[in-house]
Amino acid sequence: MTVAYVISQSSMTGRCGTWFEFPPVMRRVPERLSGRGNGIGASMDIDMGSSDRRQGRWTRLRRTVLGLAVIVVGAGLWSAAGSVCVAQENPLGAVHTPAPPPAPKTPEDSKPVIEGADNAAKLATSRRDARIRVDVNLVLVPATVTDPMNRLVTGLEKENFEVYDNNIGQTIKSFSTEDAPVTIGIIFDLSGSMSSKFLRARKALSEFLRTSNPQDEFFVVGFNDRPAVIVDYTSDVDDVEARMVMLKPENRTALIDAIYLGVDKLKQAKYERKALLIISDGGDNRSRYTEGELRRVVRESDVQIYAIGIFDQYAPTTEEQQGPILLNDICEMTGGRMFRVLDIQDLGDIASRISAELRNEYVIGYRPSDVKQDGNWRKLKIRLVPPPGLPALTVHNRQGYYAPSQ
Repeated sequence: MTVAYVISQSSMTGRCGTWFEFPPVMRRVPERLSGRGNGIGASMDIDMGSSDRRQGRWTRLRRTVLGLAVIVVGAGLWSAAGSVCVAQENPLGAVHTPAPPPAPKTPEDSKPVIEGADNAAKLATSRRDARIRVDVNLVLVPATVTDPMNRLVTGLEKENFEVYDNNIGQTIKSFSTEDAPVTIGIIFDLSGSMSSKFLRARKALSEFLRTSNPQDEFFVVGFNDRPAVIVDYTSDVDDVEARMVMLKPENRTALIDAIYLGVDKLKQAKYERKALLIISDGGDNRSRYTEGELRRVVRESDVQIYAIGIFDQYAPTTEEQQGPILLNDICEMTGGRMFRVLDIQDLGDIASRISAELRNEYVIGYRPSDVKQDGNWRKLKIRLVPPPGLPALTVHNRQGYYAPSQ
C-alpha cells in the first residue's frame, strides 16, 4: 500500500487579536489529493498483498495522528492564554506614583537658627551666619485721609495718628507711605442693565489700570447670571483691555456671588496688600450666597474694597434700592470707599482717583499690648491728630480684625 499525505500549515488568531502560525508538522507531495479536513489532505492507494507496506502504513498513520494531537493541544493552550488576556485588568490601573524625594538642603538651611526677639538682639551681631526667626504679632493697617471736600490728604507723619485696639491705645511700631505693589481684583458688572454704560465703564477700567503701580497685578471677574474669572492674574494692561473688548452685557446680576469669588481669588495673591474694585450699576437679583454670608467673609478677609456705583436715580426694584447700601457697607468695613457716579462722564476721573488712593496710603503697624490668640473679633480705630491750621480730616481704615487662634 502506498500512502501520500500533506500536513498543511494552520493559522489561528488568539482572542487578544494577535496572529499565531503553527509550523508545519510534515509535508509530502500527495500522489492523489482527495477530501479536506481541518487543513489535512490525504490520498491512499492500498495494496493488500504486502505486509511490509501495511506495517509502514500504520507507522506513518500513527505519526499523522500524533502531529494532529500536537496541533489540537497547542490550539487549546493558545485559546486559554487568549482568555486570560481578555480577563486581566488594565496594568495602568495598578501604577502607583512614588512620592517625590525631599528637596536638597540649601546652604541657608544648614545655618543655625536664633529664635525669639531677646536672643536676636543679643546674638545677631555675634552670629552673622545665623538665621533670625522672631514671632512678632504685628498688625498692619492701611489708611487714607481726606479733607471736607473729599480730597486726598498726603504728607502726614507718624505723630499725627493714634491707634486703638479694643479701645486700648497702642504704640505705633512702623509707619510707611511707600507706594508698594498691590494685588487688585476687578469685579465687573456684565448684566443687561449695563448695556448703555458698558463702553464708558470699560474705559474707566483702562484708566484705573494705567494709573496704577506698574508692578501691581490684576485679575478680572465678570458677572451676570453667574460670576467667572475672565482675566487671570496679570500685570499686562493691554491683555486685560483686549479681553474686555470681546464681552457683551446681558442677563441678570449675581453681584454677591461675584464679590465672594473675588475675595476667595485674592487668597492666591502675590502681594501682601490686596484690594477689590467693584464696577456695577445695581443690586443683586441672582446670587446663591446671601448678604450675611458675604459680610462675614469680607470681615474675615484682609482686603480693601472700593466700588464705583453707576446707579439709576430712580431704582424701580427693592434689589436696586438695597444695592448701594450693601456696597457702601462692605467698602467702609474694609477701609475702602464707594464712589457714586452722578454723571457718566466722570467715570474715568473716579477710577483715577481710586488708583491714586491705593498708591498714597499710610500703612501703620503696631503690636497689640493685649495679645490673646482666641480667634475673636477685635475692634480697630485710628484717631487723627492733625497739624495746626488744617480743617477737620477723615481717616478711612478697616473696622477690625480677627485675632489668630491657637
